[in-house]
Amino acid sequence: MAKNGVQQHLLHDHDPSNVPAKIPPPGRARRFRRCQTAPSHKGSTLQSRQDDSAASPLVPPKGLLTGARPRFWLICILLLAYLLAGTAAFYLVMDHMSGDRSASRALDALYFCVVTMTTVGYGDLVPSSDAAKLLACAFAFAGVALVGTFLSKAADYLVEKQEALVFRTIHLHHADDCKTLRDMEANKVLYKLYTAAALLTITLASGMAFLVKVEGMRPVDAFYCVCVTVTTLGYGDRSFSSAAGRAFAAAWITVSTLVVALFFLYAAELGAERRQKALAQWVLTRRTTSMDLEAADLNGDHRVSAAEFALYKLKELGKISKEEISEFLEEFDILDVDQSGTLSCHDLAVAQPS
Repeated sequence: MAKNGVQQHLLHDHDPSNVPAKIPPPGRARRFRRCQTAPSHKGSTLQSRQDDSAASPLVPPKGLLTGARPRFWLICILLLAYLLAGTAAFYLVMDHMSGDRSASRALDALYFCVVTMTTVGYGDLVPSSDAAKLLACAFAFAGVALVGTFLSKAADYLVEKQEALVFRTIHLHHADDCKTLRDMEANKVLYKLYTAAALLTITLASGMAFLVKVEGMRPVDAFYCVCVTVTTLGYGDRSFSSAAGRAFAAAWITVSTLVVALFFLYAAELGAERRQKALAQWVLTRRTTSMDLEAADLNGDHRVSAAEFALYKLKELGKISKEEISEFLEEFDILDVDQSGTLSCHDLAVAQPS
């Protein structure tokens, strides 16, 4: 890559009109830079416009990055369809249900569908016949799967929308500060946790207030009821018994279980992120030994280049594995047709004919 102190290009197009690489100042470490033969974002040649019109090989397939999970709006539609189908089904078998009922048969069916879907299961309404029990089993499994997917997509949608609002509120006077934007990115998970904690507080407070005002519970019993509900314990000694309470519970239980799941999700993510940062700090500050150089020497020439050193550090951080590095080197050997140790446009044209 270097000869007589001159840094060469990674890709060579064998064009003598190219501008020669600059000699780095003495005492300053050489840095990687974009080669002059790489496509430019501002290129205006006919070839670049033709390449832009075709699908770029640098952009991976959409599903490869986003995964195979359905969109959030589709999950919402499926959830609504589940609630409607469950309400209709349990409405038809309500005569086969035992327990405390309200004045509205449809409301009881919706309430039972929600406590089944969220796995709360108070026990104030239970199936009594074989048909009702089999129907409850089917909707229980379907509800768990659907709620799990809904929680995953809602976590991405809800908190991503809220974290920007929290950030603007905290840093109102530094909206254009680059340092503040970097701090936001560094503390992204922490802002998510703050948002989830605020939503959890509002959810618990609203549930307690409703139970005290409408259901007539004591504050301690109301707090006990909301806690066993949001954690999906559902002992059943305290629950929503009135028609207004079950109408409120149908929406509140769904939201509260979502918020609690988000809170513990981001609490765990924050702990994992801090452990990763501590590991990264240790890797960056620890003393480099001769054993490290030996391990970082990929080509066995007893010299470690900047690329080899960076790969070794990434491997220490767990960002890349030794097997992945080996696969990349094998691909490099396949593309390096002339076995020169570097890649050129000629190599790519021969190794990957169109």
